[in-house]
Amino acid sequence: MDPQIDDEALETALEESLGELVPVAKAVSREEFATVVDGALEAVSGKLLFSMCVLNEGADEYVAAASVGDGENRQYLLLSLPAKGGSLKVETASKSSNPAARIAEAYAGLMDALKVAA
Repeated sequence: MDPQIDDEALETALEESLGELVPVAKAVSREEFATVVDGALEAVSGKLLFSMCVLNEGADEYVAAASVGDGENRQYLLLSLPAKGGSLKVETASKSSNPAARIAEAYAGLMDALKVAA
């Protein structure tokens, strides 16, 4: 099976699950972003890895990394939303140009190692 098709299906499923959770013209708080991300991940049985607020092209942006699936079937997602409001961007970490995307897989590996050590 072509992993690119799986990536697109996953992105589409997340975007469809969001519906009207994110107002386009309204500034968004960290709590509102967390609520949107939790709802989106619940729809695809995803797990939040981390979230943060970063400066991207001169504006604050909320970014969350998540994983969906286990083992070799695990996929990494990046969800981002401008703090000033706008559209939630959902993309697989492998296709993302956001620097936080490179951290997602490494962070998941670290968490796996810590679980084993505990």
